[in-house]
Amino acid sequence: MKKALSVIFAALLVLCCMIPAFAADPSVGAPALCIGKNSSSFGAYKHVFIIGIDGVGQFFERADTPNFDRIFANGAVKYNVRTEVPTDSGPNWASMLTGVSYYRHWIHNGNSGEVRRDSSTKTPTIFCVARNAMPNAELASFVNWNNINYGMIETDIGVTEHQNSSDDALTDDICAYFDAGNQPALFFVQIDCVDAAGHGYGSESTQYYDAIHEADGYMGRIYDAAVRNGLMEDGLFIVTADHGHTIAGGHGRFSKRESLTTIAVTGKTVVNGGKMDLSTRDRDIASIALFALGIDKPLHMSSRLPANLFENTAGEPRQMILEPLDAIISPFMWIVTLFTPDR
Repeated sequence: MKKALSVIFAALLVLCCMIPAFAADPSVGAPALCIGKNSSSFGAYKHVFIIGIDGVGQFFERADTPNFDRIFANGAVKYNVRTEVPTDSGPNWASMLTGVSYYRHWIHNGNSGEVRRDSSTKTPTIFCVARNAMPNAELASFVNWNNINYGMIETDIGVTEHQNSSDDALTDDICAYFDAGNQPALFFVQIDCVDAAGHGYGSESTQYYDAIHEADGYMGRIYDAAVRNGLMEDGLFIVTADHGHTIAGGHGRFSKRESLTTIAVTGKTVVNGGKMDLSTRDRDIASIALFALGIDKPLHMSSRLPANLFENTAGEPRQMILEPLDAIISPFMWIVTLFTPDR
């Protein structure tokens, strides 16, 4: 009896892993859809902007965000994207930048502030991949939390790195950078005010939603500076977050408030009103960015291009063989999330 139950459990576990991979894009195979280089969206962009709002999770949907609403009025938005577990900044920003799970890059809040990486790493970031493909391109990362620049982005690939512990001043620096004529192919931003409010007051507080509104203002200023300098004519603008917060404040565990986040994308070939697909994970931002720039995804990356994001472009299956630990742990952790009180 025990053996039979074990077999049933194993089969269910495998099924849980397979469903997201094969059911991710119900329209795969349709004549109107193209995959990879055959898509007109592959390489359609000269600039990719990834704006990370730390700690906002899925709560853009509930807050007063006039800039978010106008920027993505004709874009694709998904509010229930799964993050990495643990639901901390280190694992999730690193997965977005490397395109692999936490169980392969093993970057967390602690070691990202202590260990610097270079291009010899086995899990290079999209900055490293972009540098190899575009040796002379401008690449830049402007952050509040310096662990991203210090312990995630490689030191030897010529990325313009900038840190400012004031989000307002950081936004001023970004606008000045664009106004000075810089035209980055890949540009990453991390803004911190929402995470600070979440830790201090929790995700149902007035302070938390005020901080989201504040971050929305910074996002709007960055977008407008990109438009003002002609960067959005061939630009893809992405807004996302690394995790959310509990009602009491904090993150790192398994509730839906912590484990679900937002991906919003706008650009000239993005599906108007696109919702992406059920299998979308935050690490897929790596594939989205490289695809937009026309750079082949490295074989080591397990991130995928979601369906219902770019016009006439099919989504990719999840390459589970690249992530054996994630293929086992992720379905189990999602079950834990579903049964964890959302508080």
